[in-house]
Amino acid sequence: MSPIRILLADDHSVMRTGLRLVLERQEDFLVVAEASDGREAVALAQQHKPDVVVMDVTMPNLNGIEAARQIGTALPQTSIVMLSMHSDESYVLRALKAGARGYLLKESAESDLISAVRTVHAGKAFFSPAVSRMLVEDYVRELKDREIEDSYDLLTTREREILQLVAEGKSNKDVANLLNLSLYTVETHRGNLMEKLNLHTVPELILYAVRKGVIG
Repeated sequence: MSPIRILLADDHSVMRTGLRLVLERQEDFLVVAEASDGREAVALAQQHKPDVVVMDVTMPNLNGIEAARQIGTALPQTSIVMLSMHSDESYVLRALKAGARGYLLKESAESDLISAVRTVHAGKAFFSPAVSRMLVEDYVRELKDREIEDSYDLLTTREREILQLVAEGKSNKDVANLLNLSLYTVETHRGNLMEKLNLHTVPELILYAVRKGVIG
């Protein structure tokens, strides 16, 4: 079986060395290149076409969010895991909107990195457990402060199924095949659930699914 080919991007050489050691303990992982800034990450990604990019959010010359956006546009088959010091929702949403599939806190990188790489390579989303907890806690607090009801209970069983599958990275066609439904039916359910939850993009849907504990 072919190894999972990985590009590392972080402006701190000590961090890159540590991450590389963690990754290369896995027999089926291969670090194909290292970048010290965002521009280099984009260039090396285009050169090596890795399966997974593990990239710091804060880098010189080009930040990780913008680098992720450029890599995702040029190489849609490449999965991206963002490394960050920040666990707040705005950073997570920006990373997802840029095309990242994983969001890892640097403090837990050593313990969570292997799982993150395997999960995003399989096409699913991965978040550090601390990020998931924070998103859930913030959401519960927001509902309480604003005295609003959670719309999740308005979803039908089928809509909840589709919410999870889309959040896990499945396309409408994949969902249709899995649930033995027509593409039109899936699109209709998906539109209905997005409207009920007041969501407008897939990144928002993924974030909502994490907050609800549906994924991750």
